[in-house]
Amino acid sequence: MLRISQKQPASSLAQRAAAPVTFHRFCRGGYAVFASLHREVRIGVLTVAMLASVNLPKVQAMQPSTTPTADEEADEHDLAELSVAGTLSPLTSLQAARIVSVITAQQIEASAAQSVNDLLKLAVGVDVRQRGGFGIQSDISIDGGTFDQITLLLNGVNISLPQTGHLAADFPVCLSDIERIEVLEGAASRVYGASAFGGAINIVTKRPTAATGRKPLAVDIGAHGGSYGTFGGDARLALASRQPSTSALRNDRWGASLSGAYQRSDGATTNSDFSRGNAYLCGRYDADEFTIDLQAGYSQKSYGANTFYSAAYPNQYERNTRYIVSLGAESKGRVRLRPEVYWHRLLDNFELIRGTTTGENFHRTDVHGARVTADVSWAAGRTAVGAEVREEGIYSTSLGHPIATELVHKVPREDIYYARHDSRTNLSINAEHNILLPHFTASIGVLANKNSRFDDHLRFYPGLDLAYRPNTQWRLFASYNKGFRLPTFTDLYYKSPTHEGNQGMRAEESHSFQLGTTYRSALLEATLKGFYHRGTDMIDWVMYSADDVFHSANFDLDNMGLQAQLALRFTELFHRDDAYLQRLTLGYTYLHQHRRDDIDVFKSNYAMEYLRHKLVATLDHRIVARLSAAWTLRWQDRMGDYILYRDAKSTGQLVPYDPYATLDLKLRWTAPHYELWVEGTNLTNHRYYDLGNIPQPGLVVLAGARFRF
Repeated sequence: MLRISQKQPASSLAQRAAAPVTFHRFCRGGYAVFASLHREVRIGVLTVAMLASVNLPKVQAMQPSTTPTADEEADEHDLAELSVAGTLSPLTSLQAARIVSVITAQQIEASAAQSVNDLLKLAVGVDVRQRGGFGIQSDISIDGGTFDQITLLLNGVNISLPQTGHLAADFPVCLSDIERIEVLEGAASRVYGASAFGGAINIVTKRPTAATGRKPLAVDIGAHGGSYGTFGGDARLALASRQPSTSALRNDRWGASLSGAYQRSDGATTNSDFSRGNAYLCGRYDADEFTIDLQAGYSQKSYGANTFYSAAYPNQYERNTRYIVSLGAESKGRVRLRPEVYWHRLLDNFELIRGTTTGENFHRTDVHGARVTADVSWAAGRTAVGAEVREEGIYSTSLGHPIATELVHKVPREDIYYARHDSRTNLSINAEHNILLPHFTASIGVLANKNSRFDDHLRFYPGLDLAYRPNTQWRLFASYNKGFRLPTFTDLYYKSPTHEGNQGMRAEESHSFQLGTTYRSALLEATLKGFYHRGTDMIDWVMYSADDVFHSANFDLDNMGLQAQLALRFTELFHRDDAYLQRLTLGYTYLHQHRRDDIDVFKSNYAMEYLRHKLVATLDHRIVARLSAAWTLRWQDRMGDYILYRDAKSTGQLVPYDPYATLDLKLRWTAPHYELWVEGTNLTNHRYYDLGNIPQPGLVVLAGARFRF
C-alpha cells in the first residue's frame, strides 16, 4: 500500500481537510488505502531511479501531464502508481511483466542533448549511429538490431516509415515538449504490429489540463548558440481551461499547446551544415465519460549528408519535410474503447552530388491508418482485443514499379514527375488476456497479421510475459515474443552506383526471449537481464567482395546479451533533497552475434556492425545554491569493419572500429521562472567514428537561456 503525507498550507480544519494529499512512500499497512478516501489525491513525480525500471504503456502515453508547480517540484522524489507498457491492457507498474526504460523530463533538462536522437544515447540498450553532429543524421537500433527493426511512436501513435528507417527519427517536437521517452526492448509485434521486431520507442509529450488554482496560460521560451555557428530557439504556449457544467456530476476540461523551434549550424565536420524547424500542436478534451486527443506536427530539415549511402560520394545532400496528424478517443468505465485514426507524409529530396541533378531522387511517402482497441476487467483478469488497418504507399522517381507519369503530380520541380509507385495494406488483429494475482502476473497474447505484399494467409505472432513478485522490492520476469519486420521500399527497390535493391526480399522474423530480475527501494534501483533474439531472414546490405556493390539480402542471425542497470539516489542516502550529490546511474550492455548460415560476406553495412560493449554513467550534483551539474560518460566498442576510403576512392582495406569514450557536461542555474545553462559535449575532443570514414565532432560548446511564465 501507500503512505500519504498531508500538505499543511492552511490553519483551519476545513482548509486542511480540503488540501490535496500526496503519495510519498510504499507502505504495507492494511489501513493505508483508507487515508485517501473522500480526499483529492495528487500523484507525485517519479525519480530517475524509480523510472529506470517502471513500465509505461501506450495508453498511458495518451494521458495528460502538466508543467510542475513549485510544490510538485519539491515532491520530485515521491512515488506513484503508474500504468505500464508492453500490453494492450493498462496494468500498474507493480503488475507488469515487461520492463521499459524511461528517460524522464528531469534527465532531458539536465542532459547535454540537442535532439531526441542525442537523448536516446542515454538508453544503455539503444545504439545511435551518427553521420554528423546534433542528431541530424542518426540511425537508431535496439539490442544489436538495425534501424529498420523498431517501431517509433509519438504519444502511442505509430509514425514509422516504410521508405527507410534512415529518415524515421525526425520527430516534430521540441525537447521542451517531451514529458518522457519510453524504450521497450525485445520483440513487441503482438502489441505494436509490424516493425516492432526488436522493440519500440515512444515519445510522450506534455499535455496541458486544468487544475484548481493553476494559471490557464503557460509560456516556455528558449534560445541557444555556440560552436560552429550554431544557434536556435524554441517556444511553447500551453492553454488549459475548466469548463463548468450545469450538472454537478460533470467536470469537463480541455487543454491545448502549440510549440515551434528552429536551429541551424555550419556543421562540425565536412558537409554537415544544416537547418531544421518544426511545429507541433496537441489538444485534449476530458469529459466524465470520454477523452479526445488530437495532435498535428510539421518538420523540415535540409542538411549536408556526408557519405549518406557511400563514402564514394561524400558531398551528398538531403531535404526532408514531414507532416503528422492523429485523432484518438477513449471511453471511461469498466469497458474501455479506444479508437484512433492517423496520417503522416514524408517528402524527400536526395542529391547524390550536392547542387547537381546527378543521382537525384524525389520521394513522397504516405501512411494512413485506423486502429481500435477495447479492454475489460472481469473475475478472470483483464482481456483486450484490437484491430488496425494500415495503408503504406510511395510515389518516387526511383522506388517502386513504373507508372504512367500523367497519373500523378509533379515533384517540387517544374520538369520532373514521379515515375514509380508501390503500396501495401497491412491488417492486424490483436487479442490478449492478463491474469493478475497478488504476487504473479501472466500476460498472453497473439497478433494475426496479413499484408497485401505477400499473400492472403494470416501469419500469427504470439507472446507470453510472466512476472513473480515475492515482495515489494523484488521482481522476477521472463518473456517470449515473436516479432516480424517487412522490407522497406528502399530494401526492395533502391539502386545507385553503389547499391542494388532486391524485390525478392522476405520479411524478417525473430523469436525473442528475456529473463531477469529487478530490485527497487527508495534508495536503490537495479535491473539485471539476459536476452536472446533468434533472427530468421534478417535484412542487411552486404558486399560479397572488395570490388562489389552493396546488395540487399536475407540472413539468419542471432543476437544475445546481458544488461545491467543501477540507479542510486543520494538524497535518500543523506535524507535531504538539497544534498551535494543528487543521483548516480550506471548501465552496461554486452552483446554477441551468431550467424546460422554459411554465406560468405566481405562487408556488412548495418546488421553485423553492432555494439559489443556499451557503458553509460551519469552523475547529477549541486555546486552552489541554484547551480547544478550533470555529467555523462559513454563508452562503446563496436564490432565490424569499414572500408577505408582516400579521396573518395576505396582502398579495399577493411579497418576495425576502435572503442571510444565521450564525456559531456551541462551546467544549469535554475530559478522559478528562468534557467541559464552551458554545455560541452566530447569534452576531451576525442576523434571517433560511429560509421566508417566520417569523423564525429570534437568539442562542441553551447550556451542558452530558458524562461517560463
